[in-house]
Amino acid sequence: MADLLDRRQWVRSWSLPAAALIVSPGGRLMEAKEDEEEEVSPNEDLMREHGVLKRVLLIYREIIRRIDAKQEYPPNVVLAAAKLIRTFIEDYHEKLEEDYLFPRFRKANQHIQLVDTLYTQHQKGRILTGMTIQLATNSVAKDAAAREKLKNSLYQFVRMYEPHEAREDTVLFPAFRKIVSKHEFDALGEEFERKENELFHGDGFEKNVEAVADLEKQLGIYDLAQFTPRV
Repeated sequence: MADLLDRRQWVRSWSLPAAALIVSPGGRLMEAKEDEEEEVSPNEDLMREHGVLKRVLLIYREIIRRIDAKQEYPPNVVLAAAKLIRTFIEDYHEKLEEDYLFPRFRKANQHIQLVDTLYTQHQKGRILTGMTIQLATNSVAKDAAAREKLKNSLYQFVRMYEPHEAREDTVLFPAFRKIVSKHEFDALGEEFERKENELFHGDGFEKNVEAVADLEKQLGIYDLAQFTPRV
């Protein structure tokens, strides 16, 4: 009878999904957990993209510091940073907000004034990015008056986007979860991922994190420890 039970238990073990079984070095069948693909919510997706934006703002601040100190700066880094803002933030991240978040807030009659201000700032930001791209040249870097124009463009962008993204992270994104159903919220997470893969041919977030890290290294501001105060 015991042998029969053992055989039945052995047969039941083989009825488990193949992906849930592994064979140990000793030949024993063991249950394994299936790898689950990481799911990122719409809010988390947007907020981590703000992290990329924050790091570009630090690059802009370093260029502003060098211009004020009458030090040389690499125009190619300014150009690359501005183009990253154009493609990843303005053409992708902000389009998600404008196409999926802002209309839902207007429909729910929630945070209308904030949404209108954020939308206006998106338009102003694109103008500033266009100016920065035009001014990120070697000839501008050698002309004092033109360098001031570049500095002013960078400064206005930083001054606007620091409170802009902070207001989105602390007010808009938390409120967004409350005005849509769980099903719609989850579906938007999948839609955001599809858009990202479509535009960047893979994980756009990871690619742009690597790109901004490379720019930080070129400026010598990648090492986080250098920002620790000596107190």
